[in-house]
Amino acid sequence: MITDLECGEIVCSNCGLVSQDIMTDGRAEWRTFGSDNNNSNNNRQRVGSPNSLASHDMGLSTIIGTDSRDSAGHKLDSSMNSTMQRLRTWDFRSRAYSPTHRNLMKAFSELGRLKDKLGLSNAMVEKTAYIYRKAQEKKLMKGRTISSILSAALYIACREMGAPRSLRETAEITNVKSKALSHHYRLLVRELDIKVPLIDPARYIAKIASKTRINEKTQRTAIDTMKNIIKKEISAGKNPVGLAATVLYISCLNNKEKITQREIADAAGVTEVTIRNRFKDLKVNLLCLN
Repeated sequence: MITDLECGEIVCSNCGLVSQDIMTDGRAEWRTFGSDNNNSNNNRQRVGSPNSLASHDMGLSTIIGTDSRDSAGHKLDSSMNSTMQRLRTWDFRSRAYSPTHRNLMKAFSELGRLKDKLGLSNAMVEKTAYIYRKAQEKKLMKGRTISSILSAALYIACREMGAPRSLRETAEITNVKSKALSHHYRLLVRELDIKVPLIDPARYIAKIASKTRINEKTQRTAIDTMKNIIKKEISAGKNPVGLAATVLYISCLNNKEKITQREIADAAGVTEVTIRNRFKDLKVNLLCLN
């Protein structure tokens, strides 16, 4: 089946049969509202906002403006202004008429703040909103806070999009306890049947190195060492953040770059004991100081 965006039709590529299904065009629409009907690029306005899962109404609702003027620009009289104010009130109430919509409004408002705080892309925000809506459809919100479920959905979205965000880092940024975040993460994965990809520990090396200002040569050595560790399946069952910090510390020792375990541990968000334990494991497997 071929989709024709110009005609809005779905056509079979073999026989030419036109499907009866009507396609919805989600692209931006441009129109000119001037009296001269001039469709120049300098005088066009966009009609409505694009559809988004990160909006409680998916961007399909209308909002009555707060400007107390009519279409001609004249100021409204007192009676008409009072009528419009009542209409604005009922319009706002109608958009939050059910607990489900109020829950989505609060959750996606918090998601917007997290987007600005973490610098998330639009794709990650849309993915988080999709997972949160699925959790609400499964009625997983009962007895649980919005922030904890939203944080778990955000962590899953970061994992699926390949963004290096650790569980502890996500908990600190979203002000959610690590225990609650990990519990709700497992709940979403189990109930929604989400196949979360494994974390690549090499993604954390550049992030830790940038915080500790380690040179590029040491970073490349650490990445090569991490590839050998993953190839020999030694990284299975180990914390990827702690493993990346340990490999980076080993590369610093090999390149004679002065840095302490505490500095790397603080940059990675792990303890010095974790780095020492991973160091012993790698030394036993003959991967230390190659």
